[in-house]
Amino acid sequence: MSRPERALGGPFASSHPGRWIGLLGFVILVLITVNTVLTPSNGLTGLAPGTPLPPFAAPLASGNLEGAVNVASHANDGLARHAACTVRGPQVLNVCQLYEQGPVVLALFVDASACDKVLGEMQTLTAVYPTVRFAAVAIKGSRSSVRALVRSHRLTFPVGLDPEGVLPVLYKVATCPQLTFARRGGVVQSKALLTTPSPAQLRARVAQLVAAEAGHGGGVQ
Repeated sequence: MSRPERALGGPFASSHPGRWIGLLGFVILVLITVNTVLTPSNGLTGLAPGTPLPPFAAPLASGNLEGAVNVASHANDGLARHAACTVRGPQVLNVCQLYEQGPVVLALFVDASACDKVLGEMQTLTAVYPTVRFAAVAIKGSRSSVRALVRSHRLTFPVGLDPEGVLPVLYKVATCPQLTFARRGGVVQSKALLTTPSPAQLRARVAQLVAAEAGHGGGVQ
């Protein structure tokens, strides 16, 4: 079997040195772990509406691939041999593949924290909104604990791993959890949710996403 990082197209890539990205990701991770208020102290508020989702391919918690998340925008970008959007397979969570299929609700969360409750609420909505692609990524989470979390919530949507904390930088993560809502094609539809939503609030935001996708408005400013 090939080395795990080769299955994801090589180590993550960026226009900045990988060590700097990893350090910044760790600093942001510390901030979001201790701070879950609406106006976070790190000043980040998630991706702005109308901006494209940064591409990434992450190992699934349910599989056995390991290594860093691939975030390369094109082949041979930095250390990555393949563009993130092209890295696909049964053990890979690829955000490009998700938004090609429909609108996306993506939760980034810190494992072993109270904010994973949102995953159960998302699971409930998978049956209500079958056209929406729900997904989540655990930042710095261990595979064993994230697998246990998947089992406890009986999750059927994909859950990926970001062992090096790469995505908090790209997705401007401020809190735990942080939910991003994007239209088919990968354009952010509305502001990120920066606090754990109530079931009603989450359902309303997903309904607005579906309405926007259908051309009936529903965007959140």
